[in-house]
Amino acid sequence: MAKKYSRRYEEQREKVDVRHYYTLDEALDLVLETATADFDETVDCAIKLGVTPGKGDQNVRGTVILPHGTGKVPRVAVFAEGEAVREAEEAGADRVGGEDLVEDISNGWDEFDVLVAQPQMMRIVGPLGRQLGPRMPSKKAGNITEDVAAAVEALKAGKVEFKMDRGAVLHAPLGLVSFGKEKLRENFERLIEEVVAARPAAASGRFIRSITLSPTMGPGIKVEVSDVVSRRAA
Repeated sequence: MAKKYSRRYEEQREKVDVRHYYTLDEALDLVLETATADFDETVDCAIKLGVTPGKGDQNVRGTVILPHGTGKVPRVAVFAEGEAVREAEEAGADRVGGEDLVEDISNGWDEFDVLVAQPQMMRIVGPLGRQLGPRMPSKKAGNITEDVAAAVEALKAGKVEFKMDRGAVLHAPLGLVSFGKEKLRENFERLIEEVVAARPAAASGRFIRSITLSPTMGPGIKVEVSDVVSRRAA
């Protein structure tokens, strides 16, 4: 059964040639043109990678601090003790705690977007693993650290974690439509820089296979990878 789309979506999709690969500038122009929802849509970037999913030595994961942030300030909860409690609060953490925070989360409290923890606090956070799933603090994401204040500041400034899924595709937000073309381009270029830097040594051949940009409620727009590569070379 064919998937049905809203009339608004169909109208925006008609503006995009699904068989065509656009330059980055053209793609960004189309993203802004097709973002017609009655809220400030987020621009998503999907990157298909030339790696083999399932092979541990070809996993792609990392973080990036976008120069203009994402437009959304995450709610950050921190597991900390001692002087780090005050430091995390001063850095802007929305909540800081220990056993009390663990208990509240186990009872269903979830008014947070990201969790940060001191390494020694993981002994009490560990049992929440099944409940938290991908929101569990991670060393690879930089969310298990002695310097919880720096982690909070980075997250509030626009730090984004990216990691590929089982289809070797990674998704990351580039910011809000209201940012405009220039800021979205600068965020995109920073993201690409970090993704390329995260290329596994075991990966061979073309690393970035395809790139698609899309507003929250709009169609996907294919970006010509060679245009992105040439921009990086320049």
